[in-house]
Amino acid sequence: SVSLSSSISDAEEYQPPIWKSYLYQLQQEAPRPKRIICPREVENRPKYYGREFHGIISREQADEILAGVEGAYILRESQRQPGCYTLALRFGNQTLNYRLFYDGKHFVGEKRFESIHDLVTDGLITLYIETKASEYISKMTTNPIYEHIGYATLLREKVSRRLSRTKNESRKASVTSEENTPVEKITSLVRRAALTQNDNHFNYEKAHNFKVHTFRGPHWCEYCANFMWGLIAQGVRCSDCGLNVHKQCSKYVPNDCQPDLKRIKRVYCCDLTTLVKAHNTQRPMVVDSCIREIEARGLKSEGLYRVSGFTEHIEDVKMAFDRDGDKADISANVYPDINIIAGALKLYFRDLPIPVITYDTYSKFIEAAKISNPDERLEAIHEVLMLLPAAHYETLRYLMIHLKKVTLHEKENFMNAENLGIVFGPTLMRPPEDSTLATLNDMRYQKLIVQILIENEDVLF
Repeated sequence: SVSLSSSISDAEEYQPPIWKSYLYQLQQEAPRPKRIICPREVENRPKYYGREFHGIISREQADEILAGVEGAYILRESQRQPGCYTLALRFGNQTLNYRLFYDGKHFVGEKRFESIHDLVTDGLITLYIETKASEYISKMTTNPIYEHIGYATLLREKVSRRLSRTKNESRKASVTSEENTPVEKITSLVRRAALTQNDNHFNYEKAHNFKVHTFRGPHWCEYCANFMWGLIAQGVRCSDCGLNVHKQCSKYVPNDCQPDLKRIKRVYCCDLTTLVKAHNTQRPMVVDSCIREIEARGLKSEGLYRVSGFTEHIEDVKMAFDRDGDKADISANVYPDINIIAGALKLYFRDLPIPVITYDTYSKFIEAAKISNPDERLEAIHEVLMLLPAAHYETLRYLMIHLKKVTLHEKENFMNAENLGIVFGPTLMRPPEDSTLATLNDMRYQKLIVQILIENEDVLF
């Protein structure tokens, strides 16, 4: 059985990286806000300001009121521009004046605060840290902890060994609670590193989807290991994988987002690479499921992909995929009309935020289509195909192999490569700027591209 002391030392082995606490200490040292109340009742005080509002007073008067008290602040109305308000704040033995705005929240820059007190607290922390540590901050990204994947791999191996041992021994051990601590300490950094090492993870590149985030309680940047300072909007979080980093560190994070299924709420309208990485598949499972169903029972269906199914039923299929993922039942028992499944597949492609043929490659494909010499044209199309992100390329390749099979049954379904090009051209490629004229001018080239991709899928892919 496991002794208590060895369990505890094991738990200590799994400490996350050593977070750098210098900026945290500075935040603790930052001056605290001191509200200087106006001794008289001020007429026409805006209802969203409190007793710290001193009415129309000059910069000099504000300076006298705040003199000598670090972190002290008042609000005043501008003498030169009545109706404009200023936050006067004492920091570093001088009075700083900021134009103050209110739109339901208070702000002087990008960050918006519920109260003036919070705004001043955050401002003092930022001023203090940027004054004391500007050089430190500028060098924060030079030796990122993020790249020490060796550490993370080591940790993962220890944890997996530990887990397999724990399964057998936790009943005997009297310290079940300690058994869990190591695993809980694994940060998303380590989880991501473990996924990167996972051989059957399709290693498509994917950029992180960072959004400004307000962290409750102390948080550290998973790129540079430094504290994320301030009261609100201290950093950014990837909404696909949960990585937390400073805004300035986010520029340096490689395109290695490993989306977490818990964060991906739907299947349709989700970025293609995000979806396949979250599900750990080569292609979106919608594409696989629909094509499997169509090839099983629909290849001879007249007007396949041209005849549309009932919109409500297509929406039902979409909802089933969003709700049940690859467990969605799209069999003939539920949807006897194959055109509904074909419609759901086309809708999936139309709903993609970035089309299968990406906005970045769109104009290059159109230019390639305009080449008159067939061999040169094919060569040019092949070159542009190589520029597609891996998940987009793989999805397009798989779809073209399928559409080629559809054309082999042209006698029954009346769908040749040209007809399919008309249907799929605008579905798979859309011009980056939404201009009707561009779309109309490009339609014949969109059709031609898809037609060539189908006819030459064995050569091109």
